Amino acid sequence: MVYKRGMNWHMDSTVNGVRYREALDTTDGREARNLEKKRVAEILAGKRASTTGRDFGRKPFGEAAEVYLEERTPHVAARTIQFERERLKPLKAHFGARPPVRIKAEDIATYQRDRLKTVAARTVNMEVGVLRRLLKRAKVWTVVMEDVKMLPERRRPVARVLSLSQKKLLFKTAAGRPDWLVAFCGAVLAVSTTCRGVELKNLRWQDVDMFEKTVAIKRSKTEAGHRTIPLNRDALAALARLAERAQALGVFQPDHFIFPACENGQIDPLQPQKSWRTAWRTLVRETAWLAGKEAASAILQVKGGFREARAAWRKAAAPFSGLRFHDLRHQAITELAEGGASDATMMALAGHMSRQMLEHYSHVRMEAKRTALNKLESGLVGGIPPGSQQTASQETQYKS
Repeated sequence: MVYKRGMNWHMDSTVNGVRYREALDTTDGREARNLEKKRVAEILAGKRASTTGRDFGRKPFGEAAEVYLEERTPHVAARTIQFERERLKPLKAHFGARPPVRIKAEDIATYQRDRLKTVAARTVNMEVGVLRRLLKRAKVWTVVMEDVKMLPERRRPVARVLSLSQKKLLFKTAAGRPDWLVAFCGAVLAVSTTCRGVELKNLRWQDVDMFEKTVAIKRSKTEAGHRTIPLNRDALAALARLAERAQALGVFQPDHFIFPACENGQIDPLQPQKSWRTAWRTLVRETAWLAGKEAASAILQVKGGFREARAAWRKAAAPFSGLRFHDLRHQAITELAEGGASDATMMALAGHMSRQMLEHYSHVRMEAKRTALNKLESGLVGGIPPGSQQTASQETQYKS
């Protein structure tokens, strides 16, 4: 059959048990009926492959997953495909050859309960998120969506922020080894620009304007992440070090990546570096060891015991344990907030930020203001305002 929606005609026909709904891109009813007959004939002749809607949903789950990934590949980053492929592995194992059209809300609930026995709720929710997109592709998600509930996740603490002395120790350690140069310069750029790791890895030399002292972010987590950021002296110095390295390696063309891929000692300047995880983790462990050693030595010098020295070591090393490269972005935004930058300024520099994060940084900014004003206290009134920590007699005296 054909039907009209707005000014245009559409077809809604079932051929061999498969439903086809398509726009016919015409405003003429007679032409629409002819187009429908032509397309049905093409389907019957095998000239129009049906990988949409119900036909996709009738494939075995594993086969449907591969088609889904193949269709997604041209539209998303390679890292996204890798992420979704990993999330689909346990889904394939659970659903086996069951087609997506036969997956019900209770089946998803069973999967959630089973997976929760071995992994965290956040991991299960990410897997169900990929399943949701696959079921949408099969045109069956709307049937189950009201009965599918995501698992409550443990609220993750806001990323840690280093003190000034800890920050200096981290970068002093990073600058100490030539084989950490890439991770060192990437870390300097992250903490000086609020950039994410993916944004830095996809920078090309043509995105940097040394004269205007700016960098254009063209590859980000979201569209809101596309922005132009001013460069401070630390960022400019890091880019200068990377430029020297690129010139020495002969990979310093405008379209070359600032952080080029390197596999088995072979540099490919037309591909971005995938990860500096190994260097970063080694750097963080080294920094934690140095911080702990310095703190323990200070205790031993004043004739403290071994137990006290060990406790001091653990306390000093704790801020670096598990420190992620992404935490440097939060370090930069926190320092902006403590410096009094407005929400609009932080969002312009950092790109997308959730309302929860904006509220957190607004709290950080207020605490910085409170700390600054508390330094002005000098007991001018001779008492402490009500509501502060004080004795009852002091509060009575203040009120009188």
